[in-house]
Amino acid sequence: MDVFFTTTLIFGTYAASRKTYIAIIAASLALPMLVSIWLNRFVDIPFLIFVGDCFVIAFLVFLIVVILSFIFNEREVTINVIYASIVVYLLIAIMWAFVYSVVESIHPGSFATGQAQIEAGRRLYIYYSFVTITTLGYGDITPTTDLANTFSFLEAVTGQLYIAILIARLVGIHIAQSMSREKQIK
Repeated sequence: MDVFFTTTLIFGTYAASRKTYIAIIAASLALPMLVSIWLNRFVDIPFLIFVGDCFVIAFLVFLIVVILSFIFNEREVTINVIYASIVVYLLIAIMWAFVYSVVESIHPGSFATGQAQIEAGRRLYIYYSFVTITTLGYGDITPTTDLANTFSFLEAVTGQLYIAILIARLVGIHIAQSMSREKQIK
């Protein structure tokens, strides 16, 4: 898992590096995130996990904003726009997984399964996040605190709004492209 986030960090920082100030912001968020993730492998300090998760959230939010800026500034629907749209959706879900990890560290027992309270685990939060953002809702994991409940429905709404707004934008761009081509043919 740590290798995945390190890879995401490196490629995310690289992707954001087209403009110097964006690269500086990305690196500023990435460095403490990287240090806390890898330091935590050797020293088990709960506060370090909390701080690392907060930096992961900040980095992912920044990366999402940078990629969304690319998507919404494009005038053509290209394969890169489609890939970027998919990546943003996946990053949103992963970001929410870290939000749930932070919630659990602030309020232990914020999530429960049918058998017993669950302990903190990123894989479980990632699973729960994808089930929530897609509004699939198996019901095998449930939020048990008001804060966890609130974030869960906010993620579900975010997922639905993202899809609706993104599809509207891509269809709008596609229609504009088609009309432009028709004018060129005439």
